[in-house]
Amino acid sequence: MTVRHAFWPVALAALVALATAAIALGAVPLAVGDVWGALFGRGDPLAVAIVRTLRLPRVTLAALVGAGLGMSGAALQGVLRNGLAEPYLLGVSGGAAVGAAVAVSLGVSSALGVPLAAFAGAGLAVALVLLVARAARAHADPRTLLVAGVVVGAFANAAIMVALANAPPNTVRNALWWMMGSAADADWSRVRWLALFVAAGGLGLLWAAREIDALSLGEDPAAGLGVDVDRAARRVYALASLLAAATVAAAGLIGFVGLVVPHIVRAAGHRGHRALVGGSAITGAALVVAADLAARALRPPAELPLGAVTALVGVPFFLAQLRRGP
Repeated sequence: MTVRHAFWPVALAALVALATAAIALGAVPLAVGDVWGALFGRGDPLAVAIVRTLRLPRVTLAALVGAGLGMSGAALQGVLRNGLAEPYLLGVSGGAAVGAAVAVSLGVSSALGVPLAAFAGAGLAVALVLLVARAARAHADPRTLLVAGVVVGAFANAAIMVALANAPPNTVRNALWWMMGSAADADWSRVRWLALFVAAGGLGLLWAAREIDALSLGEDPAAGLGVDVDRAARRVYALASLLAAATVAAAGLIGFVGLVVPHIVRAAGHRGHRALVGGSAITGAALVVAADLAARALRPPAELPLGAVTALVGVPFFLAQLRRGP
């Protein structure tokens, strides 16, 4: 079996193993057999409650966040022809955070309202980044895109700080924790609506995979293949922004996942974007589940911000990739 074909069973096995470990480990450790029994409602009632009410929703939320960010990163890297593109570095996640923060400050608390506000903020961030890059006549230059993304992300953080300037201390503390990313507030209601958004965005990107393949060749070759470049690019940006916005609304800002996982899938020999998007969903889910487990286990009983753990992995990878070239 080649590396390319072995990727799928290995990735799925790694995800299942990491999810099982994340459910088993915690303040009350559980045996693997107890975990599997509790998943089906069998065994000690306390173990069943811990698994099905506390840990399983958290692990599922982390997996969905990773899948969404991985697919978003794979699509953005393809359409921008830039191996350094990802929602966090391009300011998409920051824009989504502004939209979500504004919605919350206005009293919006519905499962649909906050993600839609985050999507609007993410879409605005994408537009701003591309406008800045085009104004510099370097929209294909990865460094220009990254600088534009950093500027938009910094502006988004400043906007959130201004919005929180007169907020009560507890609100500010909770908001700062949310901005650093966390799956600690997971529940089945949040998992359900995030699953809906991730499924919709992911299926949309899989459907648009051939267009992304064409766009990754460049605008002129894509047009020569019969692709409406502007419409296809807008569609991909919208779907990638939807995925990033939903993850921000569910778990806050979690960076570098969308940067790392498409490169892992490419290293396994996959080049077509249907396989890249699907493989990035599985790999991203495994990465965020592992990061959330590390966030809980590294300094018990304290918990590290999830975004800080992913940054510890992502920043060195980003620097190495930047030196190598996108």
